[in-house]
Amino acid sequence: MLRNRPGTIDRPLTHDPKHHDSKNQAPMTTFRTDQPARTSDAFASNQNRNLEMQLMPEALARAHMQQRLREAEHERRSQRLLAARRLQRRAERASLRARRALAMAVMQ
Repeated sequence: MLRNRPGTIDRPLTHDPKHHDSKNQAPMTTFRTDQPARTSDAFASNQNRNLEMQLMPEALARAHMQQRLREAEHERRSQRLLAARRLQRRAERASLRARRALAMAVMQ
């Protein structure tokens, strides 16, 4: 539910005790586009962006390597599972042969 709140976009209602005007609003501030941006902020932002761009291939390679490791681990697990199933079938066949041999020995 939307409530009516005092204040405007330019002067939002504040609860700061430093503001003692009757409406308890922040002082009006204007945004001027004709003022140049602070060069230190722009430079820092640009440096950050350049560093991120330089680190992107490294991050991509790391992610690719992690994916390849996960795939290799999955492949190893599936190979172990297949080997275990082969051994289980071999053991079952050996067990059946042993039972038949025992049955043949008892029958004679």
